[in-house]
Amino acid sequence: MNNNNGRQFNVVGISGSLRAKSSNGALLRAAQELVPASVDISIFDISDIPFYDGDIEKAGDPASVTDLKEAIKASDGVVIVTPEYNHAIPGLLMNTLDWASRDKSSGSMFGKPVTVMGAGGMTGTARAQGQLQTILMAIGGLVMAKPGVLVASPADKFDDQYRLIDEETREFVRAHMTAFKEWMTLVGRPVAVTV
Repeated sequence: MNNNNGRQFNVVGISGSLRAKSSNGALLRAAQELVPASVDISIFDISDIPFYDGDIEKAGDPASVTDLKEAIKASDGVVIVTPEYNHAIPGLLMNTLDWASRDKSSGSMFGKPVTVMGAGGMTGTARAQGQLQTILMAIGGLVMAKPGVLVASPADKFDDQYRLIDEETREFVRAHMTAFKEWMTLVGRPVAVTV
């Protein structure tokens, strides 16, 4: 059993939904609450990330993109919470990952421990999560898929203040984030690649 020698883990949390009253944003905040004491999740707001454009990139990353890349590099892992739109992840989230994938330096998304969760519909965003896992593997993320958190019918799981109140779901989130801490310990070593 790995005791991690008192190590503190810093995690970037990203929600693929921008709505103020988003069950996915609420799920990410629940993860902040339910992580082990040695894990801290900082939520990164992707609302200012522009559409990916190679001409813009050539001129120099916009400040929001630089901030995204630096936040990922400074982290031990990334947790992404996604809604499901038309059986897929939201366009803004895909766009964010397009920008992140352009950085393959040490500590970037390439070789970074990452996991996903989601809330919505009758399947708990299962199709979007599967798509997201495939995308993350394609850009070099070290994806932890299990034990998994798929929150179906989220209106029944959160109160009117968007706090996660369903005890079974809280236990799923707690177990998933505890497993993610172990995943970061197991695979979390900065990697750089040249292409």
